[in-house]
Amino acid sequence: MMEIIRLELQLGWREVFRNRPYQTGRKTRVPQTSIPHAPTVKSHIGAILRTTSGNFLEQIDFFLFGFYASASGKAFFASDSETASLLNTFGVFWVGALMRPVGAIVLGAYIDKIGRRQGLIVTLSSMAIGTVIIAFCPSYATIGIAAPVIVLLGRLLQGFSAGVEVGGVSVYLSEIAPSGKRGFYTSFQSSSQQVAIFVAAIVGYLLSESMPAETVAAWAWRIPFLLGCLIIPLIFFLRRTLEETPEFLAMKQHPTAREVFASALANWRIVILGMMIAILTTTTFYFVTVYTPTFGKTVLKLTTGEALLVTLLVAMTNFIWNPIGGAVSDRIGRKPVLLTIAGLALVTVYPALYWLVSAPTFGKMLAVEMLFSFYFGIYSGAMLGALVEIVPKHVRTTCFSLAFALAAALFGTFTPFASTWLIDQTDNKASPSFWLMFAAVLGIIAALAVYPGTAKPSKVARRPRPERPNKPLSVQATSR
Repeated sequence: MMEIIRLELQLGWREVFRNRPYQTGRKTRVPQTSIPHAPTVKSHIGAILRTTSGNFLEQIDFFLFGFYASASGKAFFASDSETASLLNTFGVFWVGALMRPVGAIVLGAYIDKIGRRQGLIVTLSSMAIGTVIIAFCPSYATIGIAAPVIVLLGRLLQGFSAGVEVGGVSVYLSEIAPSGKRGFYTSFQSSSQQVAIFVAAIVGYLLSESMPAETVAAWAWRIPFLLGCLIIPLIFFLRRTLEETPEFLAMKQHPTAREVFASALANWRIVILGMMIAILTTTTFYFVTVYTPTFGKTVLKLTTGEALLVTLLVAMTNFIWNPIGGAVSDRIGRKPVLLTIAGLALVTVYPALYWLVSAPTFGKMLAVEMLFSFYFGIYSGAMLGALVEIVPKHVRTTCFSLAFALAAALFGTFTPFASTWLIDQTDNKASPSFWLMFAAVLGIIAALAVYPGTAKPSKVARRPRPERPNKPLSVQATSR
């Protein structure tokens, strides 16, 4: 293992590109980490459901924090300005996400060393503690400055665990996927999050329809958070029944924490490119789920019920588009899907938002959000499979999680704050599109860097490992 890491450190950027067999014809020797008779997962459907259950808890809390940003901001922060209150709330939301890279490195190294199953149980524990802290935190009026401090602590714990939750789940799904279906299987990581958004939107809609707005703003906004706490024991039970992945059990040796850190550092270029590919996924996701309800209510002046209904429908279409995107990328390659969606987003998001804000209606908001949902779902389905493939196998969880965590922490979870700030500074209600366009540009640059040249579908189909439709940049250099 240390020999692999030393060779990674010795490889320069140019050598990384030259070392790809599919371009140069050179054969690269890869360390044999499998054994003749690796165990298999008994039920793939059951494994998918148990693995993605933790995503449900993570996303239902993240969505609720964004949807009830106005109410929670007034509860936990002292401010007479609604904009300042929103910025405080979204600021805490973002600061908590800055713990994601830390969690990706620490917990990612743990998972790469100990195993996928045990690591996913640990991440769930941290997420559950953070959820309970936020749900039961007293208001600013009750305990003063301690309220925002406690909420921040809860968000830091959630961010720490979320840093590796997406990566851990995606890696698990990729390692149980049948040959040629890696994109389709990993897409269910994102699809499972949409179930949480759907459930949270329904609960929020029922609250808004059954209670006065004043009651919801005063205390009833905590009810969905409490419901999230009630399902924690069930999710723990599901995670504990997970089997370890055959691919991890088949590895003859597992890296130590020190080796994981060294290898992740050696592959920093891969991590940066992976982050750039993931940025469009994270920014569009947080825009259409976390920020959309606030955008609809405070900027477009739509009713709470209308904003929630749009979010509910977005969650449904996200759930559908994700596996379609993964399956299409399995068929034609990751690169065409990533470049097509990023290019469409670059040229259409501003016209779409400008059309919406010029004369906002429920129908217009629904149409624009459906467009963004299509972009997110198809791109995300391909992106997850791509990200799993471009990172080195022996530190797959760490590098995947770090790349995605950086994208989510620096860009994705910053989307609500950035959108609110852009509108406030430019007085242009369509200005959040600039943030999404920036993400699209980064995605295009990264996809071209990772997949230089043109991969034809016919050639992809003839490759011996069909689960890698466009074999990407990888620095899994090996001993000679």
